[in-house]
Amino acid sequence: MESFNLCIIKPNKDAFSETFIQEHINRLPGNKKVLYGGAFPVYDDEGKFLIRSKFGLLSYLIQKKIFKRQNIRVRTRALANYFKEQNIDIVFAEYGMVGAMVTEACRLANVPLIIHFHGADAHHRDTVSQYHDLYKKAFAYASWIIAVSGDMAEALKQLGAPAEKIVHASCGVDTELFPQLDISNSARNFLAVGRFVEKKSPISVVKAFKIVANKFADAKLWMVGEGPLFDETKQLVHDLCLEKNVTLTGRLNTGQIKELIQQSRCFVQHSVTARSGDKEGTPVSILEAGSSGLAIVSTRHTGIKEAVVDGETGYLVNEYDISGMAEHMITIADDVALASRLGAKEAAYIRENYEIKNRIITLTGLLEQALKKKI
Repeated sequence: MESFNLCIIKPNKDAFSETFIQEHINRLPGNKKVLYGGAFPVYDDEGKFLIRSKFGLLSYLIQKKIFKRQNIRVRTRALANYFKEQNIDIVFAEYGMVGAMVTEACRLANVPLIIHFHGADAHHRDTVSQYHDLYKKAFAYASWIIAVSGDMAEALKQLGAPAEKIVHASCGVDTELFPQLDISNSARNFLAVGRFVEKKSPISVVKAFKIVANKFADAKLWMVGEGPLFDETKQLVHDLCLEKNVTLTGRLNTGQIKELIQQSRCFVQHSVTARSGDKEGTPVSILEAGSSGLAIVSTRHTGIKEAVVDGETGYLVNEYDISGMAEHMITIADDVALASRLGAKEAAYIRENYEIKNRIITLTGLLEQALKKKI
């Protein structure tokens, strides 16, 4: 395929938890420009404002800050002009809100658009309501709409996305970065990695682990991450007298997380549907732990039930089934050989179905098809 100019648009300049977006930036082909700045990009790849004139910037700020407008013409024109100036051949929008907001600029510049949904953008009720009309226009214009789970694909269809445009392709994992470990001699160590938010239900993880610790005094749990439920979780650890068993690490980098994976036997995550309707996509942390050969205990929630084969590569329970989760954790704590077998099967399953190199091949194929349609 001949060289082409790819513009990747993402909400945040740097988001610690969005490693999947960085993988796309690093691995997708093309001469890449990366824009960011919220649901609609404000900054170009050099960190400069897309709106060049002071009057235009003032107009934009007044319409955004004072009148709270969603459709701001000066901003859309600036993005369309950027596409033309940079000879952008195709746009890859990370998150549905971003795709919806930049659709009109893509249309004005006659640039194909691919939209990659990830989670809340397809499930969070207020978000879906806010962008409902723009989603319809985006679905009509976009060449492809990527869903990271079967549940998300169905949700997008319900929102009006044409079935023939939806591609089911979860995020992938670099299995070389997370090689399979031998956990046959591991201690009763459990690991949870993720933001401390309602849909990841860290409180449920602690409650389940309390039951495990009651049976195995030497069991340990490390919880990595930060978020609005961090203090509440910390208080629960104190109230349940688990300070010697549970460590809340705060945010860690990939290298530090890998060190904890190497010390662990089992990865736990109790994902649930939040009261807002928010749901997971396919948690990358589960893919990384699975690639490393840890036994997995989680919930039957969106993409998780695709990434873990219940009873074969790990164990899944219904949302908020704390006693069920604890029961499976106890089984793994009590039988390291079983944990090792589950982990080995999960590592093989992840390599067959979630290898990042294969996922990039899929996304590259979509880019190529969209470019051919334009020609």
